[in-house]
Amino acid sequence: MLGTNKIRKSVTVMTAVAVWCVYSMVALAAPGDITGEITVTGQVTVNGQAAVSNSTIASGATVTTAKGSSAVVSLGKLGRVEMTEDSGMTLKFSEGSIIAMMTSGKARFMNTAGVATTVTTKNATIMGDTGQANSFAVEIECSHTHVDTASGSVTMREGTSDKQVAAGSSATAGDLSQAGCQPCMRPGSGAPVPIAGIGTAGLALILLGAAGAAGAAILLGGSSGDIVVGGGTSVISPVR
Repeated sequence: MLGTNKIRKSVTVMTAVAVWCVYSMVALAAPGDITGEITVTGQVTVNGQAAVSNSTIASGATVTTAKGSSAVVSLGKLGRVEMTEDSGMTLKFSEGSIIAMMTSGKARFMNTAGVATTVTTKNATIMGDTGQANSFAVEIECSHTHVDTASGSVTMREGTSDKQVAAGSSATAGDLSQAGCQPCMRPGSGAPVPIAGIGTAGLALILLGAAGAAGAAILLGGSSGDIVVGGGTSVISPVR
């Protein structure tokens, strides 16, 4: 009987020691609450409340910038997020990750090597290469999403299709010709670039008239045996 009690006590003590060791290991391994610091210019809100510079921002916060305003969220060793005007996102972060769900506007994301950075929009999911530091901008327009990579490398996933966007390049996801949306103004988009105050139809008429004038100048010049290029002809270039 005495031997049985000693065995039970020993087992109880050993179990208590084991539980304490496991609890201590978990407590030491669990990361503390990670917070960021926000710097604002103009009107910026965090979770619907007006934000001030140098205030603390917690993971899961929703940040919105008004027109003419901007915000920078510094995340210490993880990196930083820079938001331009008329932008909105919910920002989550933890040890080794930055996750943003963008709803509007434009933002630049900069992460250090080893930090998994993911940005989700209505058109695509953009993922930074965790093996290196990355700097890339994501912009949401009416019908599509742009990503421009300044350094590092990112992947733009649209449905089941992945596009690798290396440093110095860009990619687009979405429908550029969606009804009700203004044409994309970016170089190489293939969309017409309007001149202020002149519609697409008016621009076409102007270009047609310029072409006719140039043809007439060539014909007139040809009558005297000489071809005069640019002799009094006005060339209208679209403003980029």
